Amino acid sequence: SSGINAEYGDEFVGSPDCHFGPFDDVNQPNIPVFRDDKMIGRYYTNFTFHNGISNLTQLYIKEGLDFIEKNAKYETPFLLYWTPDANHQPSYSSEMFHKKSIRGTRYGDSVMEVDYGVGQILGRLKDLGIDKNTLVVFTSDNGAETLIKQKGGNNGPLLCGKQTTFDGGMREPGIFWWPGKIAPGQVTNQLGTTMDIFVTAARLAGLPLPSDRQYDGIDLWPVLSGEVKNIDRAVWYYRGNELFAARVGKYKVHYWTWSHEHYEFCPGQRVSNLTTFHQVNRTLDPIVIDMENDPGEKYFLNGSHRKTGLQLVQPWVDEHKATLVPGEPSLNYCDKMVMNWAPPGCEEINYCLPVPSTSSIQKCGWDH
Repeated sequence: SSGINAEYGDEFVGSPDCHFGPFDDVNQPNIPVFRDDKMIGRYYTNFTFHNGISNLTQLYIKEGLDFIEKNAKYETPFLLYWTPDANHQPSYSSEMFHKKSIRGTRYGDSVMEVDYGVGQILGRLKDLGIDKNTLVVFTSDNGAETLIKQKGGNNGPLLCGKQTTFDGGMREPGIFWWPGKIAPGQVTNQLGTTMDIFVTAARLAGLPLPSDRQYDGIDLWPVLSGEVKNIDRAVWYYRGNELFAARVGKYKVHYWTWSHEHYEFCPGQRVSNLTTFHQVNRTLDPIVIDMENDPGEKYFLNGSHRKTGLQLVQPWVDEHKATLVPGEPSLNYCDKMVMNWAPPGCEEINYCLPVPSTSSIQKCGWDH
């Protein structure tokens, strides 16, 4: 849970990262949990995880509610960024939700608890009488992890899952709630990305954006408010530095195809010539799909329908590539020496681990 207040500054409670183990504090330090800039404990030790049970989400719910109440009391504008990590591996829930979901898995239990947390936040906004002066956005960072099959989530009719550029990996719920400002029960076909939240929030706060940089997001408020029906824009589907696909309107064009040769990101969902095991460059012969009529990306357009889709999407791609200035990656290299062995605050709880004596910088391995 991270909060920004216009009067007294920022607050932070939570963990900066996640890892898949080993959770032994020897090969790599267990994930730290911070309050502001000081560590208050670590996963698996101070914040226990036992058989899928942990109270961390309950902590995040309480922190979020306390932050909202404090701001409401002083009538100050605020931004709460509430991002529980229970749905990510290793999934967990508190005793209140353990083995309570119909799915009967740790993932199902964690979804129930996050749903409960969202309800608590909405309820508190109403109780404090600030719901009609607060925009709430609910979304996610990626689709469900189909790689772990029944132990993970389900992307419904969408193709494949997390770590692919198919819509099962890239498309998430986007729910905007603001009583009195956004009419309830609407569904829009407007293409949006999480990067739009920043631009939209800045506009609603009356803050001009600095003009010395490029913004990937757009202001969605004209659509959310009902002022306009749709804003023309393109959405890019990147994998690493390569543009795998692009979408404009209802048309999605695949320029590269790949699921993976070693990982099953599309269990039971193979589509010939699309979910290829190896990377295939289709730039000279792209695959065009009508996503409104075929959200599962199963049927390739041909003839005049394919031509119409390409004529709409290709100019956006050409301009994008012609004007794109590649950024310098910040996270391409790994060094065990700079991991969270002894972060600020560790001395206060007597939990500073020995830092490796030598630096070993190497390109990060991420074979997914």
